[in-house]
Amino acid sequence: MKTYFTTLLLVLSYVWGSQAQTDCSTYYPLKKGTTFQLTMYDDKDKNTGTIDYVVKEATENSATMSYTMHSDKDKLIAESEYKVRCTDDGVSIDFSSLAAPGTMEQYQDMEVDITGTDLMLPNNLKPGTSLPDANMLMTIKMKPITMKMTVDVFNRKVDGIESVTTPAGTYDCIVVSWDHESKMGVKISGSAKQWLAENVGMVKQENYNKKGKMIGGSILTAFNQ
Repeated sequence: MKTYFTTLLLVLSYVWGSQAQTDCSTYYPLKKGTTFQLTMYDDKDKNTGTIDYVVKEATENSATMSYTMHSDKDKLIAESEYKVRCTDDGVSIDFSSLAAPGTMEQYQDMEVDITGTDLMLPNNLKPGTSLPDANMLMTIKMKPITMKMTVDVFNRKVDGIESVTTPAGTYDCIVVSWDHESKMGVKISGSAKQWLAENVGMVKQENYNKKGKMIGGSILTAFNQ
């Protein structure tokens, strides 16, 4: 089972605005129609594909993010969407976004129940700050069998401030790291580090296995608002 924590978490999430701009997030541009692209790479720095995002719908208090993932050969791998909501001090990203891209499409003809805790991203991020955990439980019923998949994101914290240069530009970023564990028969553990820029969102992410070896990541290659 291959897990992508770009979408992030995240991935990863850019947010909205409609005709009027909503300013509930320091890090994400809240304007409908905003698009951006993340290019993924493996442990040898080889391009493995792209994820293209768009702010699809927007209201005063929430937005719908949609994305399409393509391989390095431009083959469609997955497409989906998830919700982002305003909170008192930032944004809340739908816990269903913690699932690997393409997961939901695999079970679309089955009875699926998803519960969990949303991924919270406060506006006031400072080095040393600890962030709340997030999790997702997906129950898939295929009579007479019931399967369960769990995703846990924990030990989230702000590590520091760094400047990052990408094909889309150079950004001053806050650095956030976390550990994660997913299980569906087989347990997969690892960690990740993400660079976030104000009014842009995620510009870089690195993924590590449970031994701390980098196994790949993603970088911002296009941004249009």
